[in-house]
Amino acid sequence: MHVIVFVKFVPEPQGTPTLGPDHLLIREGADGALDPGDENGLELALRLTEEHGGEVTAISMGPEEATAAVRRALAMGAAGAVLVADPALRGADALGTARVLAAAAARQPFDLAIAGVESTDGYTGTVPVTVAELLGIPSVTAVRSLEVSEDDIRIERQTETGTETVAAPLPSLVTVTAGANEPRYPSLKGIMAAKSKPLETLSLAELGVDAALVAPEQRVLEVTDVPLKTAGETVGADEGVARIADLLSEAKVI
Repeated sequence: MHVIVFVKFVPEPQGTPTLGPDHLLIREGADGALDPGDENGLELALRLTEEHGGEVTAISMGPEEATAAVRRALAMGAAGAVLVADPALRGADALGTARVLAAAAARQPFDLAIAGVESTDGYTGTVPVTVAELLGIPSVTAVRSLEVSEDDIRIERQTETGTETVAAPLPSLVTVTAGANEPRYPSLKGIMAAKSKPLETLSLAELGVDAALVAPEQRVLEVTDVPLKTAGETVGADEGVARIADLLSEAKVI
């Protein structure tokens, strides 16, 4: 089976992101890595192809620096990768991103598409299901485990009250929760092999996508720091009840 996994280069989680004059995140030249949540999706894809045969292709969108994230996916075991990099994509919103990823995925047949639940820099959680809609395939979110049969997939997904089991035909798109598995570390052999694996870098023109179609439909006008929290008030036992009542009244709670 052929499994595609959407992966993303995100700023170093422990670092401090820098914004440009346009109030957009500076990704070029910044430290970053493969989004940790995407590693769970990649791990699921690798396990499925190890069990059923086939190969995994990683698909990403981002600046040239995103190559680092794609290379990690290759080192973990993906057979090949596609990176869509174009200056016109700076500031792309969730819909524009989904259109690019869907176009990249549609270039070749696949049996299953996998993504993380949400990226750690955007947190919209809307891109994967939008990609599925654009591709015209079913989507199942918050997957904890997945089994492949001849005609469909059986999925256990996380809900607010527990878990549920659903079935979906192939091809489908699923998003994987962070606790679904334990991603493997790239071995030295895998890191060395990644250097010779196919990595295709495409511009929007080469992908056949009109830049106007993925232009952002919103822009950031202003960014304001979160106000610092002021020190709290210590209320003594003697005035406790009365003072608390006054504070609640001032807050218009009572």
